[in-house]
Amino acid sequence: MEMDLLLTLLNKMAYKEKEIEKLYYSIGEVAEIFNVAPSLIRFWESEFDIIKPKKNRKGNRQFTKEDIDSVRTIYHLVKEKGFTLQGAKEMLRNNEVDVKDKLELIDSLKSVRKFLAEVRDRLPQ
Repeated sequence: MEMDLLLTLLNKMAYKEKEIEKLYYSIGEVAEIFNVAPSLIRFWESEFDIIKPKKNRKGNRQFTKEDIDSVRTIYHLVKEKGFTLQGAKEMLRNNEVDVKDKLELIDSLKSVRKFLAEVRDRLPQ
């Protein structure tokens, strides 16, 4: 029984249906994802050249998944690692690929941890 549950959960993780993603996100949606004010996203856009959202005819920013990944990288450096803006700029200038790879690894590990916690919670005591 326990093995069946574990196999079901593993299959669910392996064959998880791809969620439908939007092509564009508003600045409010991006700010909500990171629990920050939209003004901070606008400020980072002016400070970091890796954030380049498209603008529609009204001038509203339209963030792609790549833009959100760039914001995530900056958020990680500034808010989670405690870098100054200048320090974050230097890290991105010198090691952008390394920074993004490490952030991707951290996200993957968090996903595995979440999955394992779900497995643990479903197992009988």
